[in-house]
Amino acid sequence: MIDRYRWQEVLGLYAGIAVFLFFVLAPFIEGFLVSLKPLAQLFSTPYSFIPKNGSFDAYFTMWQSVPALGMHIFNSFFISSVVTLIVIVIVVPAAYAFARFNFTGAGLMLGGFLAVNMFSGAVLLIPLFRLMRTMGLLNTYWAMIVPGAAFLIPSSIWLLRTYMLRIPRELDEAAWVDGATRLYTLRRVILPLAMPGIVVVAIMTFIGAYAQQFIFALTFNSKTEFMPLPIGLFAFFGKQEVIWNELMAASFVGILPVMIVIVFLQRYLVAGLTAGAVKQ
Repeated sequence: MIDRYRWQEVLGLYAGIAVFLFFVLAPFIEGFLVSLKPLAQLFSTPYSFIPKNGSFDAYFTMWQSVPALGMHIFNSFFISSVVTLIVIVIVVPAAYAFARFNFTGAGLMLGGFLAVNMFSGAVLLIPLFRLMRTMGLLNTYWAMIVPGAAFLIPSSIWLLRTYMLRIPRELDEAAWVDGATRLYTLRRVILPLAMPGIVVVAIMTFIGAYAQQFIFALTFNSKTEFMPLPIGLFAFFGKQEVIWNELMAASFVGILPVMIVIVFLQRYLVAGLTAGAVKQ
């Protein structure tokens, strides 16, 4: 039993958790407090972390300052959703193949997937731009969807393959004896058991797609109607000043879709990430 701690150990444990949470949550708390402050108070001396005469006015005025803010949030949500759908459709059969079949070059391909993850999207911008231009995808949603999915598929295959390796092969063999095809076995036997892992991949892909839109949108798109949230936030940077309180308010409103996805699917996220942590 490891649940018997001395009081010094409990105190140290809680102190460590408090320090960790402080460094993780401090930027978000400060950003939220900035969104409540009047703009003139942000640069007052001495600086005060607690808002004086704080209000939620920035959460209302930001829609007038950047009228297209709602469209930018929708674009981010739409692009991330399509990227997630594409990744899941491709990754599920690919992960199943890598988990069940022994074929020549499988290890080399998996190593190549890891190597791809080591490259930042910024390194490949020029060849990607030429590719997008050749395919006629510039200034469309696909200019952000295609590279976004391409960079997220390798890591998703690794994640889901690891989960599928935990599913006993005896289930495949039993289905095979009963006359099931590989496709039927995948659809009716493997997929229900792998659903927690698939949900985790979907959540991680959605978050990753939501976070990586800036560089692709800035390089491959010049039309305002297709711009995602990270580019829309630039509208708060004026020639004379930056509307920091509205910028912070727009940032918090913009990440709401991601927060909602995580809140509703967190039980699958915990189940999927902890699968295999304890030997059964």
